[in-house]
Amino acid sequence: MNTVWAGLPYPLGATYDGGGTNFALFSEVADRVELCLFDDDGVETRIPMPESTGYVWHAYLPRIVGGQRYGYRVHGPWDPDNGNRCNPAKLLLDPYAKAIDGEVDWNPAVFPYHFDNPEGPPNEDDSAPFVPRSVVVDPDFDWEDDRPPRHPANETVIYEVHVKGFTARHPGIPAELRGTYAGIAHPVSIDYFTSLGVTAVELLPVHQFIHDAHLMERGLRNYWGYNSIGFLAPHNGYASDGRSGRQVPEFKAMVRALHAAGIEVILDVVYNHTAEGNHLGPMLSLKGIDNAAYYRLMADDRRHYMDYTGTGNTLNMRYPHSLQLLMDSLRYWIRDMHVDGFRFDLAAALARELHDVDRLSAFFDLIHQDPTVNEVKLIAEPWDVGEGGYQVGNFPPQWAEWNGRYRDTIRDFWRGAPEPLADFGYRLTGSSDLYASTGRRPYASVNFVTAHDGFPLADLVAYHDKHNEANGEDNRDGENHNRSWNHGAEGPTNDPVILAARSRDQRNVLATLFLSQGVPMLLGGDEIGRTQGGNNNGYAQDNEISWFDWERADHGLLAFTQQLISFRHDHPAFRRRRWFQDRPIHGEEATEIEWFSPDGTEMGDDRWTDPLEAGLGVFISGKGLVDVHGLPVEDDSFFVAFNTGGEKRRFTLPDGDRATAWQLCLDTAATRPFPARGKRVAAGGMVTLAGRSVAVLRGLPR
Repeated sequence: MNTVWAGLPYPLGATYDGGGTNFALFSEVADRVELCLFDDDGVETRIPMPESTGYVWHAYLPRIVGGQRYGYRVHGPWDPDNGNRCNPAKLLLDPYAKAIDGEVDWNPAVFPYHFDNPEGPPNEDDSAPFVPRSVVVDPDFDWEDDRPPRHPANETVIYEVHVKGFTARHPGIPAELRGTYAGIAHPVSIDYFTSLGVTAVELLPVHQFIHDAHLMERGLRNYWGYNSIGFLAPHNGYASDGRSGRQVPEFKAMVRALHAAGIEVILDVVYNHTAEGNHLGPMLSLKGIDNAAYYRLMADDRRHYMDYTGTGNTLNMRYPHSLQLLMDSLRYWIRDMHVDGFRFDLAAALARELHDVDRLSAFFDLIHQDPTVNEVKLIAEPWDVGEGGYQVGNFPPQWAEWNGRYRDTIRDFWRGAPEPLADFGYRLTGSSDLYASTGRRPYASVNFVTAHDGFPLADLVAYHDKHNEANGEDNRDGENHNRSWNHGAEGPTNDPVILAARSRDQRNVLATLFLSQGVPMLLGGDEIGRTQGGNNNGYAQDNEISWFDWERADHGLLAFTQQLISFRHDHPAFRRRRWFQDRPIHGEEATEIEWFSPDGTEMGDDRWTDPLEAGLGVFISGKGLVDVHGLPVEDDSFFVAFNTGGEKRRFTLPDGDRATAWQLCLDTAATRPFPARGKRVAAGGMVTLAGRSVAVLRGLPR
């Protein structure tokens, strides 16, 4: 029998100090708690937690070291009508576990009720043989001289990527490392990221998650990972060896390698719900520890859950220990795992006090006041599925947001939808209509046209309708349709005219993205023409549908994207730190930004209600810029011309103080989009754009 000391109530979780481990678990509702230790053969030893201080049960065990598997059994009231669901027959994961072993085996014992009588007595079958174990982690790791890159927000280029999908089929990655953190850290991967020019990888969820029972029954898996069960544990399925906590040093080594290459690591985090689902879901952790503290319950029926997330439950951000779990998790990933920022899934759900999304909620208060968390990049997905959940533009000043308005407007622009030009103008210039009034800068807008949720770019321009048959839901899931891009055919084709049109539209979208003010986010694989065969909801497709197909990479599109990102890095005019001002610069005639019709006349107020399908030109001055220290920076001036029509169109180039002549830098319709020596056109002269194309010309100084 192990020696058991009282230990300390803080920090929560299992904390190894070199001589033993302190265990601490919060439960206000528990009558008693058993710590369950498992040996290598799975034999369980139950140890009563000897002390409870402020509802935290704690114990210290000497000689318990890293790699020890454990769990908890919580004794207390089974009273679902009042929100209490304690069931000591269920082995529970530590909410603060820093590593987790194993997966869920979907035996009926995993559920706290009987399938034939869900509202009857509790299911007292032991779940231990069928659920994962928490693991004690030795935090020792040689970080060498690791330093966070800390790229300024306006210089950031985000690459949204899936840990497994990126390397699962990569021929240059050793087979044993494909689909793992070590695969992302491999020199082949690092070289790819640096040659592409991205400054940050935004990893789809890497918190330990669960593969849903209904997916497993259909031979599918939760590929995206938006089904968390461990907010401090890196997912064991992405480790080359995910046993005994070895996923932790492998994750740290990945971060260290990316940092050494100047690449930040941003985590897509899912704090709005857990994998335990609603009242008919499994009992894996929080539900059995203190259900009413950790989850939002219906005020008039505490057997059932509030669901702002579409997953069955919502974390209770009104309760101090739920907020503490979230904040402790964030601090752990920053301090111990060295990550550089977070993208919060369905972030509006975290800001609901009673029902409405509240900018003054406790969640925001804690984030803003925390000296560790408020120094990293914070990105909100500013919506949830509840009433009033669409909150684009409404997050507090410290936050950046996934700009859903940008996505919708740019798609409509290139599809020729009859939307006003003013919408496009706002999106191209950083969405001042959404962010300027709250003191935010253009880099509050994280601009994207495609993301993991939806069609990749190659499919966006190729499919009229979704084809999600492989998901096993009769194609009912995902978006209802994709408005036509007018290429005359859908899906795979060998028609060279259609293929050329699709390729040009991909270049047009990418060019628009990287020429826009704000922070561009590139969906991983869009730069090589990755396709999902028309599936716009690949959440369950842990297979070739979702994985990168490196053997069929579009190397021409890759080269274009590399040059495009390099062009953005080279020219601060396209990544301004401040909003454009409609004022002359240094006494000259030109202002910081000017808008032109194709005939060279300046856009009047009456033109901004014209449809997006009209041609549009924009002059962007390279003067009046400042760097991250507020020091003046100068760049060239540029004229960007957009032709969304199907026919070629002539544009008259600006003259006056703006330039003596213009030199072509980019033409998405050209065989060589970035010419080594672009043709020159005199100020006031004309340039012809092919149908559905973008051109950028650099102003030559007077």
